[in-house]
Parts: sequence; structure tokens; C-alpha cells
Amino acid sequence: MAIDVAPRADGPADTPVPQRDWWRDAVVYQVYPRSFADGDGDGTGDLMGIGDRLPALAELGVDAVWLSPFYPSPQRDGGYDVSDYCDVDPAFGTLADLDRVVDVAHAHGLRVIIDLVPNHCSSDHPMFRAALAAPPDSRERARFHFRDGRGEHGELPPNDWQSHFGGSAWTRVTEPDGRPGQWYLHLFDPTQPDFNWDSEDVLTFFDEVLDFWLARGVDGFRVDVAHALVKAPGLPDWGGRADGASSPGFPGHEAPMFDQPGVHAVYERWRERLERWGPDRILCAEANVAPLERAAKWVRPREMHQAFNFAYLHAPWDAVALRRVIDESLAAFGGVGAPSTWVLSNHDVVRHATRFALVDAAHVAHGHGFRADTPLDPERGERRARAATALMLALPGAVYLYQGEELGLPEVLDIPDDQRHDPYFLRSGGAVVGRDGCRVPIPWEAHAPAYGFNGSGSSWLPQPAQWARYARDVQGAEPTSTLALYTHALATRKVLGLGAGSLRWVRADEPAVLAFVNGEVLVVANLSDHPVPAEADEIVLESVPGAVSDGLLAPDATAWFRAPAGTGLTEG
Repeated sequence: MAIDVAPRADGPADTPVPQRDWWRDAVVYQVYPRSFADGDGDGTGDLMGIGDRLPALAELGVDAVWLSPFYPSPQRDGGYDVSDYCDVDPAFGTLADLDRVVDVAHAHGLRVIIDLVPNHCSSDHPMFRAALAAPPDSRERARFHFRDGRGEHGELPPNDWQSHFGGSAWTRVTEPDGRPGQWYLHLFDPTQPDFNWDSEDVLTFFDEVLDFWLARGVDGFRVDVAHALVKAPGLPDWGGRADGASSPGFPGHEAPMFDQPGVHAVYERWRERLERWGPDRILCAEANVAPLERAAKWVRPREMHQAFNFAYLHAPWDAVALRRVIDESLAAFGGVGAPSTWVLSNHDVVRHATRFALVDAAHVAHGHGFRADTPLDPERGERRARAATALMLALPGAVYLYQGEELGLPEVLDIPDDQRHDPYFLRSGGAVVGRDGCRVPIPWEAHAPAYGFNGSGSSWLPQPAQWARYARDVQGAEPTSTLALYTHALATRKVLGLGAGSLRWVRADEPAVLAFVNGEVLVVANLSDHPVPAEADEIVLESVPGAVSDGLLAPDATAWFRAPAGTGLTEG
């Protein structure tokens, strides 16, 4: 399991001169490598394409890039089934290509965060193959959760846990002598066995993985399923939801596969390790736990720097709900000295331009895809998405953007069944649509092959005909485009220091209006279906052109105004 952590020989491993706590107000742009840019034209995005397109992200005005997995993988779950943690899958390029991405990013003032998947690996990983070949009670099997089955002949799973992708979370193996044998745990696909973090071998292995990438100059790690590493002793039965969310009779905080106290010792160990490489390397947790006070535990001093704010991601377009989650976020994260993070879309949920277009919220299916016949109002979705973005970018804290949202991309709903890849769809027999719709390769040039995704016209997921209107070159020439809104908002956010600011609510007469002051800016968001009064001397930003007219703010619109000196506004 030894890993070479020497800095690469072909270029500098140094990162830019660190800024103090850059991550507290950073805007991080998520790149899903298969769908961002394809440098070799084979239809799958790659590191060469990412390196070529990084200048566009610097021009957009983000601070860092987060790369979803690019490791060697059978790709049974979009690369989150890793077979080698210290290399690059040939589909994406080589380590030299990754080094180039890091160098180009740093040259443009961008930091690089990479995905780390420590809860599980691929069943093709050498450590798991060794476990299959070893006998029960061996050191090799102790690196995973192997258990004898229940029942007279061990024919039943060791407990009742269910996989996120459907079915049992246990798979029985055939032993080397051909007999039915033990079972192994996989909270996700059967090809993704869970590591056992009680094993010192696993702890040491990931120490070496961290060092390997830090030596190559990466600036941090987004940690996948960060709340699942440690399981409850004895692996007791759990009759609740597979994802650990609360359900009648099964409160989420009792889920035995998530948010166990021992997991925090892992991240304390990792934080100490990162700081040996300098104070500017960071950890961000994908820890989908509730309430927010639980999520804040991940960013206590000496643990992680950031944790994704799932409560905000899943909040509806509703003023009362949004104010509640903003208040709770700032209180919970601020209470442990950490910034809140804000996010509207990622590779696991329906794009927010489509979520906000729902005619009937009852059609939401846990974020795992909408069907092509879902009733939508696309124009309303686009307006609300722009308003939500303008609201989010005015909040203090860090922000995560998902590739293509700056173009206003909607979810692709009509992907043919035989071209879908997501295990949610495949393992459910199509009952769950899955996440392919938010992973379609993004459009760069309206009139180029594959809309500029590559030069060959090939695309691993089909791009819709209407993608041309969203292309970056078209929007770059249009001053009222969604791209123009993002670019202007990000620049203004940085100049006025909104990410490092503070929030003070302002009383609004309308219950569907949110109003607050952050530094020099008064932010007003109208979530109602009618215009509301909004008068100020200077408009700084409008979510749509003409959002403010004759002293009124249009429905589903957000505006930033220059805050009056001394504010003179009523707190509320």
C-alpha cells in the first residue's frame, strides 16, 4: 500500500502565496470532468480539455476549482468507484495532464480542490481483491466490513441495511474454494465496498493518499460521503431510510451508518496532516446530516474548514423557509467559528433552473431526476434561478457553483433510456430517473461540433438541440445574459467584500420579500407573484434587466442597492 509522495519532478509543487483563510469567502466552481471539456474528441471530457478552458473560469471570477473524481475507475458510479487513488484514469488523461491543470489554475489565480472518496472504493481495487482472496478474520478482510450471514446457512444478510441505489446493502461472496461465503457491506452499489475505518491499515493508506496529492500541489479535498466512514459498533439493524434521513419512528440522528462520533477523530487526524503542508490547504465535507447544528460539528476547530449546506440546497423558493435556513446556517456555523457555505446545484441534484420551474412541488423525487412529462414553467424557472443566484451571492460565507449554472442550463429530461448511465436508473429498472440530466456536457460555442465540448461532435450523453442558445460564446456577447449576471455579481461581490461581510435583516412589509444589508449593499428579493415597493438611490445589480421600475421590484427578482449611509433602515 505504499504511495510515492515525492513532489513531481517536472514542475513546481508550490502553491501561490497563501492568503489568510482564503476559503472563508471563496467561490468554488465544480467541474464534472466527463462533461466539462473534451480535449481529445472521444466524447468524454478530460483533463486536457479542463486545462484549456480554465482561463474562462478565471474570467468568470471564481476563486477555486473543484474537480469531481478523475481516478482510475470502472465508472459504474461516475468515477465514485475508485480503483486507484493515486493515478488518473486513461479516459481523463495522465498525471502530467493533472499537473498541467494545477499549474494553469495557479497561474490564473485559481486554487484546485479534488474529490476524495474515503467511504468506499471500487470492487476492482487491489485491497478489495486481496480481501476476496483472503480467509475470514484475515487482516485483508478487516479493511472492509465482512460478516457472516444470518440464517441457518448464513443465507441472509448480516443486518437489514439498504443500499442508496436500492436493494440490500450486503452482497455475499463466493469463497476461493467455491463455497458461498461471507457478506460485505456497500452503502451504495455492490461494486463499491465500504472501507472499515477501525482498521489501522485504512487510516495509514489514506494518510499516504493525502500526502500524494498535496505533494502535487492541490489545495484541498472535497470529501465524499464524509459522514459515513464510521459505523455504529455491531452494525445494528436500522428500519429507517437508506440515506439516514428522518422518517416516522426513525430519527436521522439514530442512523447507525452515519454521523457516528468516531468519524471526527479521522478528520482531526487529516486536519493536522494538511497543516504540515501549510495553512492554506483545506477540507470540505459532504456531510448530509440534519439539523444544521449537527452539520456544524464537522467544521469545529481542528476538524474541517467547510461543510456543504444541504439545508440551503434543498430549501424551496419561499421567503419564510429561506430566511429560516439562512439564520440557522449563520448561527450554527458561526457558533463554531466557521463560515457557512451556499449552494444551489451540483452533480447529484436536478439543476435549480428546473427545480424552480416546477408547477407542482409534489413532483420532486428526492432530487434524483424529473421525468420528461413533469409539468414545468421554464420561463419562471429561469427568472427564479437568476433571482436565487443574486440572493445567494450577496450572502456572507463561501459559495459553490456547479458547471453550467452560470449559463442558466436547465436539467435535460428527455435522455433515452438506453443512453442513461446513472446506477439510480439502472438498479431501479428505470423507476428512479437518476442524475444524468444534470451531467450532460455543457455548451461552449453555439455553432461548433458538440457545442464546443470537443471538435468531433461526439458526446457521452446526448446534448439537446436547444443547447445552442445557452452556449458561452452567445451569452458572452449578450450584456443581459445569465453569464453576464454571474460575472457582474461575482466581481461586485469581491469588490464590496460581501463574502467576508455580515448580514442584518431589514423589515419588509411583504411576507414574501427578503431584505438585508451586507456592508454597503441593501439586498431585496421578491419571492411573490406581484411587484413590491423597492426604492433606493442607486441600483448595483438586478437579477433580470428592468427588475426595478418606477420604484417597484418585479416578481421573482432580486436587486442590490447601494445602502443608504448609516442605513436608516428598520431592522426586522
